[in-house]
Amino acid sequence: MSRNLTILPADTYTVLNKSVITSNEKKIVTMLYQPIIGHTATSLYFSLIDDLDKLELLSDDFTHHHLMANMQLNLEGIVIAREKLEAVGLMKTYMKKGSINHYAYLLYSPLSANEIFNHPILNIVLYNNLGKDEYEKLLNYYKIPKINLKEYEDVTASFNEVFTPVAGKSNVVNEDIRKKSTNQLVLNSKIDFNLLISSIPKSMVSEKCFQEEIKELIDSLAYTYNIDDQTMISLVRDSINEKGLIDKNLLRKSCRNYYQFEEAGRLPTLVYNKQPDYLKKPAGDNSKWAKMVYTFENISPYDFLRAKYKGAEPTSRDLKLVENMLIEQKLSPGVVNVLLAYVLKINNQKLSKNYIETIVGQWKRLNIETVEDAMKVTMKEHKKIRKIVTKNTEAKKGNSKQEKLPAWFDKDVDKVSPTEEEQVELEKILKELV
Repeated sequence: MSRNLTILPADTYTVLNKSVITSNEKKIVTMLYQPIIGHTATSLYFSLIDDLDKLELLSDDFTHHHLMANMQLNLEGIVIAREKLEAVGLMKTYMKKGSINHYAYLLYSPLSANEIFNHPILNIVLYNNLGKDEYEKLLNYYKIPKINLKEYEDVTASFNEVFTPVAGKSNVVNEDIRKKSTNQLVLNSKIDFNLLISSIPKSMVSEKCFQEEIKELIDSLAYTYNIDDQTMISLVRDSINEKGLIDKNLLRKSCRNYYQFEEAGRLPTLVYNKQPDYLKKPAGDNSKWAKMVYTFENISPYDFLRAKYKGAEPTSRDLKLVENMLIEQKLSPGVVNVLLAYVLKINNQKLSKNYIETIVGQWKRLNIETVEDAMKVTMKEHKKIRKIVTKNTEAKKGNSKQEKLPAWFDKDVDKVSPTEEEQVELEKILKELV
């Protein structure tokens, strides 16, 4: 179906509830889906529910102008929000063409919290959008409390202990009875399954090996880790167990390891990422310190290195160092920028792998996540080193050349607003880097 459809305010729609959407499921949409799809798409989902009749089954016919007025949103915004709902499986859309086009909007229940937290795509997006602390709060909220029943005896009554069976014939037809119904994420297939299946000897696999659930997992992993057909064939082969079935956990781990270690020169998208919003310094501070923090927060490590190379492509060795810090050591992009700036400044514009790994190990132990924390710890550590160097050189005569340090090593930098000249220089740096 073409995605380039023009919707007019006069076009009509009907909402059909394909599930039983409880208050608990509405809470899941707010708490777990909203960080993924945004508040506008969430609001559209609830607005369409409000359009349903008292039994929450079927709505009257409405124009899209009705939605625009209720949500105070233009049609473009409504379409974008609708497509997000479709993409995560909360909604399906059908259209009947005419002088006035008519749309049928089918609503589905969200996945359960357990399904979301174990989903190969949704779980990763949720973590990235929320950040570690908020993600763990949500995870703890949905965890089931554990009670040790080792010393207890199961005394639950069975059905036949309570009820007496009665002979008879049921004439109830169950097909149209309401039930909970969820929809799959819309993900165009990235993998050629005909090629994949034909490339693996039949003697290696069971007839049940490539069921729909496994295909969906393979597609999700291929999408998440940007894996092509030939690589996925190799990873799948290595994940087949002695029963001829695919070990899902092993396949997940193999795909993750491939992304981290075996991309044969292709860079992961993380090197192009900027500091996530939840780790940024709040706006409003106009000091020189804040300007430097802002610079490190609003540029990707790739662009930072590229600026240091005067616009040329950084070497694969330096990019590999950055890649390792982001993926293997899980440092945030802004923190990586500070580390790069510090090492380049004090090490004659050279990136020493051993030196970087020593600093990274320390920062991981100190749980350094923000640009400010990284700048402060480099300043603190370098002062210790300078004291040792000073003691060793005081006995020597002659003038020693003073070491050039990053700008944030000025102890009063956070108390002083930048001069007009410094302001121009900082803005020039930021413009070059971004």
